[in-house]
Amino acid sequence: MTLQADSAAAAEPQPPDSATTNGVSTTADETPQPPSSPPPPPSRPTPPPELRVPIWWPENGNLSMEWIENLMSCFDWSSRNLPPSEFPSALPVHVFDSLILIASKILHKEPNCVTIDPFRPSPDDSSSSSSAASVVVVGDVHGQLHDLLFLLRDAGFPSRDRIFVFNGDYVDRGAWGLETFLLLLAWKVFMPHNIYMLRGNHESKYCTSVYGFEKEVMVKYGDKGKHVYRKCLGCFEGLPLASIIAGCVYTAHGGLFRSSLEELSKARRSVLDPPWEGPNLIPGDVLWSDPSKTPGLAPNKERGIGLLWGPDCTEEFLKKYQLKLVIRSHEGPDAREKRDGFGGMDEGYTIDHIVDSGKLVTVFSAPDYPQFQVC
Repeated sequence: MTLQADSAAAAEPQPPDSATTNGVSTTADETPQPPSSPPPPPSRPTPPPELRVPIWWPENGNLSMEWIENLMSCFDWSSRNLPPSEFPSALPVHVFDSLILIASKILHKEPNCVTIDPFRPSPDDSSSSSSAASVVVVGDVHGQLHDLLFLLRDAGFPSRDRIFVFNGDYVDRGAWGLETFLLLLAWKVFMPHNIYMLRGNHESKYCTSVYGFEKEVMVKYGDKGKHVYRKCLGCFEGLPLASIIAGCVYTAHGGLFRSSLEELSKARRSVLDPPWEGPNLIPGDVLWSDPSKTPGLAPNKERGIGLLWGPDCTEEFLKKYQLKLVIRSHEGPDAREKRDGFGGMDEGYTIDHIVDSGKLVTVFSAPDYPQFQVC
């Protein structure tokens, strides 16, 4: 009995040094204290003092190098520090509207096939220098903002001595398609004769609704997302389809097409989704076609739109128009893995056809592709 009583006494709970009753904290030696308040929400990251955030639109509408550099730095900073839903705090909708309106007007005025003469002084250049500008052709970038920023700084910004030709696919399958597209539009507005933006197959309603860009815009702009997305689609329609550089290099996203350059110039490019049947097939060919090792033209059954063309077609095209080189994009590492006889994209480009009159080259400029897949 004694042992049981001692055990029971030893088992009795002892008063703690402190306790909480009904949410009120007490201690043995203190009076009851009210519950502590919840911690404050985390504060928004503060941009470095040299950045002007949010981005503003110049009163006169004339962009400057200072504005462009601030835009690049703001996009870089916001992509690393802000959640996507807070993107409007960096780029307000009214600034987006101003930029895309001016850029769309410039793009819609350009022909389907842009002629780029690096030997002719730019209308933006007041100097009398007659030296040729270098031309940088860039393949798919697919929303990889940081790689684009590196590329621009590494190759040198567009200038009177340096012309850029971007070969389409600015959006989808990367997290920053909107920033990538808008940054290039800003450069286009600033130096319209030193940067050219061609259309890719992903600059379409179908692709952007499937491969991520539409969702990206909706997340970033919320209730204004449909407005922003619609404006981007309208701008896509204005992107030229092809270019000829220095009279000897043809560039287009997919590549060759049925018919002639004359017919290309007359094609109706202002369509949200290029048709795969009917009379207006050239835009679909230019944006979706792929080279083949088999001679001749054939339907591109893998893609369901566009063509497959062989080395003989490349030779015929080069010879007919006295060209030396075709530069196209459109195929990343995933596409090349499925294609027998074609090189991979480890170096960012492949030489696909070597013919008597010249070469066909595929250029792909998204090294982290794809940043995400569509399930």
